[in-house]
Amino acid sequence: MLCSWQLKSFELFNKKSTKFYAILPNQDQLLLLLITAATTGDSLEAKIIAVRLFLDIVEGSIDHDERIAVKILEVFDIKLTDIEKVASQSKAKNDRRFHNVKAFLEQYIFGFIESESYMTAVNLLEHFSIRQSGESFLVKMIEKKQFRAAEKWATFMGKPMLSMLVQEYVDRNKLKNAYLIVKKNNLQQEFPDVHHKYKESALKKLAEKACWDVAEAKANGDRQLVDYLVYLAMEAGYLEKVDELCNRYSLEGFPKAQEHEAIFLQHCFLNLNELGVEDIIWVDELNGLGKATCHIEGSKVVGLDCEWKPNYVKGSKPNKVSIMQIASDKKVFILDLIKLYNDVPDVLDNCLTHILRSPRILKLGYNFHCDVKQLAQSYGDLECFKCYNMLLDIQSMFEDPRGGLSGLAEKILGAGLNKTRRNSNWEQRPLSQNQLEYAALDAAVLIQIFYRVCDHSHAADALDGHNKIEWKSYIVSHMDNPRKSRKESRLRKEPEPEVKDNEA
Repeated sequence: MLCSWQLKSFELFNKKSTKFYAILPNQDQLLLLLITAATTGDSLEAKIIAVRLFLDIVEGSIDHDERIAVKILEVFDIKLTDIEKVASQSKAKNDRRFHNVKAFLEQYIFGFIESESYMTAVNLLEHFSIRQSGESFLVKMIEKKQFRAAEKWATFMGKPMLSMLVQEYVDRNKLKNAYLIVKKNNLQQEFPDVHHKYKESALKKLAEKACWDVAEAKANGDRQLVDYLVYLAMEAGYLEKVDELCNRYSLEGFPKAQEHEAIFLQHCFLNLNELGVEDIIWVDELNGLGKATCHIEGSKVVGLDCEWKPNYVKGSKPNKVSIMQIASDKKVFILDLIKLYNDVPDVLDNCLTHILRSPRILKLGYNFHCDVKQLAQSYGDLECFKCYNMLLDIQSMFEDPRGGLSGLAEKILGAGLNKTRRNSNWEQRPLSQNQLEYAALDAAVLIQIFYRVCDHSHAADALDGHNKIEWKSYIVSHMDNPRKSRKESRLRKEPEPEVKDNEA
């Protein structure tokens, strides 16, 4: 048990080095160190004791955590000359290992390199200003993905090593790391292309996620980057975006969308004609909502989907659901939820309640629990999104969700969906024709997938040898808690829609 003055010593030392005492292995030595520092005020004596403690650690006479040695050096600002002085005056002077203290320390540090404790090794090398290790050490740290240690070491070694680090990053396609090093250390003259390579890499990642608006903002009007973004749009088959960028930035020499898009889409992706859709109907006022509800209530099977404007600000709330698509066999109704909610919230609530809770309409969705959550957050005061009957999530019927809805459509129907517009601005009004068609396809394709997998003649191909999907067992109802497991929420006693397998 420590007496009051010993506890006071702990307190005084802790003000200088937070939690240092918690990791030291020898309490008696620590107390001696603390008592000396706290009671006599003799900083020189405290440093000498600290050096002795460090030498004991280096000699291996004390089992220790590797952080301890570095912490002692930092707290007491122990230099190589301090160690040489204490070593020459202590019992260590008779130990040949301490005749050349620097060489002995290098050997000690080399042990950390061998054990791949790279940050500890770098901290010690930097502390003692030892510059023996070179490019091979840098490469070894990068190969082991110890990037922080590699960057700290290169910064200590200076511009030549920093240049080697940047080149290693570029060669390994770690362009963001390279760009940050170049920017931080003013190496733009040595690496003029790194900035654009990094920006192009960032644009490509955004394009792969269909975040075209964000990618354009990142380009910030830079002609070289805008040109690259146009090529990415062409590669993705998003020729509408090609036209848009060419018009906005007065670019020439790129193909026009109307010349190529129809052929491209016909050969690569599903279209509304192939799905039997005859009409897309925009619903944003009371009259249209009533007609849409009457039509949908007369359908046995409908496809559901939602879209909202993506939010790319980290940590911010998602945007409200903008539109809801409800597809029947021949028509797709696109409800402007934002406008209908503002103008006729009670009527909207009543109409969607009739549709979503009807036991006579089978509702098809894909990963619909995500839409449910978003709808509830967007329109929490509406009752219609709090409970559902007869909902079949198509995704739950398949074990492998890779490729999403487009991948499933390609597997079942032979062609996928064009997803280049999925992250567009769904709050703009009016939506473009391409946006309307994209939104309609996502809802309409669910019906065709459902019909195909329930058809005996195609089921074997779709299910890799299974004769038929027992789709009725996947129907869920009363989804007031979207996190319920499938077993907990499967329909048990609700009436089933009159959809026969052979009719499907």
